[in-house]
Amino acid sequence: MTDILIHGLRCLAEIEAAVMVESAIRQGVTTLPYLHQRLPGNRNGAARKVLDLVDGTADSAIEVVARLLFRAEGIYTETQVDLPGIGFVDFLLEGFLIVEIDGRSHLEPRQVKKDRSRNNASTLSGYAVLRYGYADVVYNPEKVVAEVWQVLRGRVVR
Repeated sequence: MTDILIHGLRCLAEIEAAVMVESAIRQGVTTLPYLHQRLPGNRNGAARKVLDLVDGTADSAIEVVARLLFRAEGIYTETQVDLPGIGFVDFLLEGFLIVEIDGRSHLEPRQVKKDRSRNNASTLSGYAVLRYGYADVVYNPEKVVAEVWQVLRGRVVR
């Protein structure tokens, strides 16, 4: 597995390599220190740069993509934050904007009810909330970023 990860770090685009490594770390297959150790010298500088993008907190591949998207924009991004009265949120941006990345399970009636309750609790606690799905992050990242910046700058869509 280590050989595959190292090959991916050297050959894949940053996002794909970061997703692959984050998944392996979350599954307990490897660790960041071990991979760093296996990538010495100048020729592995780009691969080590990808490792710097990995923090092991994402619950899904799409959360890795979203985290990299937000951080590339220079947005202060915390992941898997446990907020009192709300629970764990996927992202807390700039300390007040909650961003949730919803998978298929968020379409189930029970989960919709839970998400609605969490959104209300978030708003009542002073947080703004945006929710996105896989297609939003992968196929329309510019829109996601524009909406996030709009909230961060305090603008209202008309």
